[in-house]
Amino acid sequence: MRIHIQNPVNDPLFLFSRDMWNAAAARAADVGTGHEVTIGDTDAEFADGMAQAEALITEIGVVADKFPCDAPRLKLLFITNAGLDRLAPFDWLPPGVLLLNNAGVHATKAGEFAIMSVLMLANRVPEMVTHQRAGHWRKLWGVVLAGRRITVVGLGSLGGATVMQAARFDMHVTGVRATAMPHQNCAEVITTAGIDRVLPTTEFLVLACPLTNATRGLMNRERLKLLPRGAGVVNIGRGALIDQDALCDLLDEGHLSGAVLDVFIPEPIPEGHRLWSTRNLIISPHTSVDDPKTYNPRSLDLFFANLRAWRDGKTPPNLFDPVRGY
Repeated sequence: MRIHIQNPVNDPLFLFSRDMWNAAAARAADVGTGHEVTIGDTDAEFADGMAQAEALITEIGVVADKFPCDAPRLKLLFITNAGLDRLAPFDWLPPGVLLLNNAGVHATKAGEFAIMSVLMLANRVPEMVTHQRAGHWRKLWGVVLAGRRITVVGLGSLGGATVMQAARFDMHVTGVRATAMPHQNCAEVITTAGIDRVLPTTEFLVLACPLTNATRGLMNRERLKLLPRGAGVVNIGRGALIDQDALCDLLDEGHLSGAVLDVFIPEPIPEGHRLWSTRNLIISPHTSVDDPKTYNPRSLDLFFANLRAWRDGKTPPNLFDPVRGY
């Protein structure tokens, strides 16, 4: 198979190399052999590669910048990102080309970051940081996680890793997703339509779902107010899942005890934006679920898993559905 890999622009920690490809191909055994592979960095190398490529491996920024393009032989497009909402409405996708994402690559890091954030909220670290910046010595006491109620919106790779970690701390876990199908690490799973019922008893809310028409603005002002006084919020999904101004208001008013956010509207956050001065808020600059040392190798392993399924006439596990948005 002719495979072209196009490296991201201005993102040196996430560049693909020939050695990286060779190592992944060796791990993939039979499905990793017999390919003609090109790796590009420039516009010219992209154009040359796409003239013959049957599969393209690249990141979302390249796709947003280069497509639609001349790709007469393309069959598989593997994007090394999980959330592809930025590329909607997908009318740029050539007919008959299978669109794949890398959902699953982020899981381990996402679970660790999410439970770290919950531990920070339980121990009132965001408030400690606020007092530290103001030069105030103010004693605060935290709580253990066992028995505390956590609601995780989204049970895909990010949310699934989060509820696994929460269960290890013996938390009472409620999962929220499109269907109420049970999950081994959740005491209860509900649909998004039923979320209002559990918010008043939710001590920690973690948003870990993709951005779709069904989830955009899910946590509006009214729903955020349903959270009990002292609750904490974590968002590792997308900024548009939540009413950002309402969240800031509830933090400044003291209704919410703290928040750890990794995603925002807009990104990057402009200088002087109220997020920078909102009390009891920890900001992570959209880096929570990415590990530069493992990201590309794991992405390539996923590519080969999808290639094997496609070769064998099965549905590739990372096949992206533009209609659902994930």
